[in-house]
Amino acid sequence: MNRDNFLSSVDAWFKQGELQEVLAKRIAYKTEGDLPVAPQELWDYLKNEIIPCLTGMGFISRVFDNPLPDAAPILVARLIEDVNLPTLLIYAHGDVVNGQDSRWQEGLNPWVLSVDGERWYGRGSADNKGQHTITFFGLAKALEARSGKLGYNVTVLMEMGEEAGSPGLAEFCENNKELLKADLLIASDGPRINAETPTIFLGSRGLVNFSLLVKARDKAYHSGNWGGVLVNPATRLVHALSSLIDARGRILLDGLKAPAVDSLIKEALKSVTVGNGKGDPEIDLSWGQSELTSAERLFASNTLEILALGSGQSERPVNAIPSQAIAHCQLRFVVGTDWQNLLEYVREHLVASGFDDVVVKVNAHTPATRLDLKNPWVNWVKSSIENTTGKQVTVLPNLAGSLPNDVFADILGLPTIWVPHSYPACNQHAPNEHMLKSVAAEGLQMMAGIFWDLSEKSSTANSSWD
Repeated sequence: MNRDNFLSSVDAWFKQGELQEVLAKRIAYKTEGDLPVAPQELWDYLKNEIIPCLTGMGFISRVFDNPLPDAAPILVARLIEDVNLPTLLIYAHGDVVNGQDSRWQEGLNPWVLSVDGERWYGRGSADNKGQHTITFFGLAKALEARSGKLGYNVTVLMEMGEEAGSPGLAEFCENNKELLKADLLIASDGPRINAETPTIFLGSRGLVNFSLLVKARDKAYHSGNWGGVLVNPATRLVHALSSLIDARGRILLDGLKAPAVDSLIKEALKSVTVGNGKGDPEIDLSWGQSELTSAERLFASNTLEILALGSGQSERPVNAIPSQAIAHCQLRFVVGTDWQNLLEYVREHLVASGFDDVVVKVNAHTPATRLDLKNPWVNWVKSSIENTTGKQVTVLPNLAGSLPNDVFADILGLPTIWVPHSYPACNQHAPNEHMLKSVAAEGLQMMAGIFWDLSEKSSTANSSWD
């Protein structure tokens, strides 16, 4: 069987509907990973869905306890043809964000796959059950076509706590480097640049979630009786925030700004258009750094967002000076940002600006990563996908969002290529999450083609991927 015949057979199989049926079974598991207590469904999903799927391909699987107490399990499955062959690591996560059941449109249930034209609705359809289902079936089809011999080894790492910030994943990988030793990571998560354009990205922006708190006293006081003689913490807080970011979303504190955009990154993003897809919000061209293109602002720079503000009773205000005010903020940042010192930078700035009553606390963080655009794997994967789809692939230096890619790039030392099978308007993390059938079909072709081409690479390079 040649490559074209193989991909034709994969397309014919997709049209039979089995992938959709399997995804429907997987969506039915309420694998909510962002709950205070890890639900039993996290273990059941691995036991009843993923392990049987991988066992059928010849993998040997093991579910590990998380290194952190009460955190979600981690699955490692290995298909070893020969210890001397190169190894591909595939990462995925089986947990989803909470269902938000009551907020879905009428007739839709987050735990039931519903089809409406091109859209497959259901929690996890885009993030990440749909994506890893595509990846696993692409691998299964390549194995079938090659009589169970790929010419390389495969390790699957699936965590069940990504939506909670991947607790324990870094510790697990640090403690199991030999088990997870590989030559390349290929994974699927996040969106394409748009529904029509095959996309790969090479890392992700990092994030620091932090809060600013101003507490003036233990209780509120009547605004008529005490207004004008008591400090209002909400007033203090909004002015503190305005010293960090201006009215057009531009970061004012140098310590939070991104380094200058590298010429190679500029070239990669030159033809990338942001926000023209169906269902995308209208881009505000005057927001952010005016000297950067929209693509550079999103993929090559830093953004400071105020995620939530709290003071008094916003739903039903009363005539009282609030006792405290809080802002939950987030810095999304690219490689080269000195994010480890964010707490010090913000504290020193606020004190110097007269806001010594503002308490700063870092709540969560994820490092930024980016594979060198000149790494040979970038053009190799790009060429494979272009050969499959006949379309030009968009190469993004990194995802605008955040993923635990630092675990694979920094701890395991792997080149990392992400091949997403979703699109920006998929309602990821929101009600009415969905996957597009057209993207699923093309994604299956792309992944099957990559796995096929890795076999060809192994045979022509004397089993080496160097």
